[in-house]
This record gives sequence, C-alpha cells and structure tokens, in this order.
Amino acid sequence: MPALTVYSRQGCHLCEQLIEELLPLVRDQLDIEVIDVDSRDDWRRKYDSRVPVIEFDGQLVCEYSLDRDAIMKIIAESGGSISQSHDSCGPAR
Repeated sequence: MPALTVYSRQGCHLCEQLIEELLPLVRDQLDIEVIDVDSRDDWRRKYDSRVPVIEFDGQLVCEYSLDRDAIMKIIAESGGSISQSHDSCGPAR
C-alpha cells in the first residue's frame, strides 16, 4: 500500500491535530509513516519549525495544516476509493 510520510515532533499540537484529521481520510487506502524530526539531526535541520509536514513519494504535499484536496488526489491517483466519511478518528488500518 502506498504511504504518506508525516514529519512531526512530540508535544506539537498542530502535528497531533493534523494526524487526527488525516487518519480517517486515508484508512484502508494509504499507510502513514510518522517520523519524529527530533530523532535525527538532518531531519531537525530540514524541518525544524515547519512541522507538521506531509510528503508522498518524496514530494511535499502540505505543511502546518492538512490539505484535504491534495490527500484526496493522492488517494484517487493511487487507485483507492475516496470516502467522504470523516467522522471517526483512530489508527489507520
């Protein structure tokens, strides 16, 4: 399954909010890899105060806030079905 990469950091309210909004959008359609930018110096230097950042296939999708249209486009181009139900939050399966 294709994967989105979310660059985040612990204690980041915007990061937590973005992930909560993202999970129900991509459930059963895309995997999510959450990376703590503080776990490596190069990530910390690259992303520093830009988190949260979402990348797909090495390309920037959005930063700071969730771009739902961009995520829906990725799902459609990846062959997934687009669900308009965004009422639940929880781990992507």
